[in-house]
Amino acid sequence: MKTDITKTRSQRSSGKHARLRRVLVTGGAGFIGSHTVEALLRRGYAVRVLDDLSTGKAENLPLEHARLELRTGSILDRTELDSAMQGIEGCIHLAAQVSAARSVEEPLASAERNVMGFINVLEALRHHAVQPRLVFASSAAIYGEPRSLPLTEEAVASPTNPYGLEKYVDELYADLYRRLHGVSSLGLRFFNVYGPRQDPSSSYSGVISRFIERIAAGETPTVFGDGRQTRDFIHVGDVAVAVATALDSDCNGACNVATGRRSDLLELLRLLGDCLGQAVRPQFEPARPGDIRDSCGDPARLREQLGLVAGCSLEDGLADLVASLSLPPPALKRSGPRFALP
Repeated sequence: MKTDITKTRSQRSSGKHARLRRVLVTGGAGFIGSHTVEALLRRGYAVRVLDDLSTGKAENLPLEHARLELRTGSILDRTELDSAMQGIEGCIHLAAQVSAARSVEEPLASAERNVMGFINVLEALRHHAVQPRLVFASSAAIYGEPRSLPLTEEAVASPTNPYGLEKYVDELYADLYRRLHGVSSLGLRFFNVYGPRQDPSSSYSGVISRFIERIAAGETPTVFGDGRQTRDFIHVGDVAVAVATALDSDCNGACNVATGRRSDLLELLRLLGDCLGQAVRPQFEPARPGDIRDSCGDPARLREQLGLVAGCSLEDGLADLVASLSLPPPALKRSGPRFALP
């Protein structure tokens, strides 16, 4: 599905995409990565993907595209990473272990991929890239249980699991490398990303994909708690455009990638029922220890620094996701993800 983007007046006049640039995307065959690759190709970039295909899939990518190169390899293999970084004028780092639950069960393996792998990327970037610009996936997991909403980037970091801590450490390393070595970087704190290519059977998958999988199988979706807990759901198409836009910005530090809108799980199930043309009645189970009650990001910095506002409504995004899964036709009109001027 095509993603439209509206830029601010200053971005329109800058002509930043006038020449071809070669970009490395780690984890580019994954859920967010493959959509980001498509956004970069639409903007005229030459894209090199480095992915070990442990969770990503080559079929997620338009491999026939003349400006796309796929290399199979891991960010933990420094030789392979150094080679992939040659001639690169910017890096988007999305390769990671993204399961909070797995980070609790296997903290050493999680830290190796998410912290040591991140340092490997920083080192390869500063030694081998033509231009040391980095955009990387951070996470709203950094915030932990919020003290107030919406969450701004200045909120105290208080992660409740190793995954959130690893992402916070990555941000600290990025800031240090900016000050020590001049590596420009922006960490994007993704909130609850959903959309096509998110594997519902994966332990990494979000609540939306898991709900759809159970409903499509004729099973009752499970809600832990009373269903009134809220999240900030953002469509992967909007996320991909934010990542691509961030690459050519001069912004450093951290930036929320969020809609600023809260939706509870009961509303989510109602909207899914509308898309599928059926009523959805969940099974309620006791709330799980450690689950965050409410989460919502403040998108002000996204708007002010990158000139973007996430414009895909949850209704349209769910309809797009359902249509991509070859399930019963969605009842809602699809308009697709888009960014609009604030």
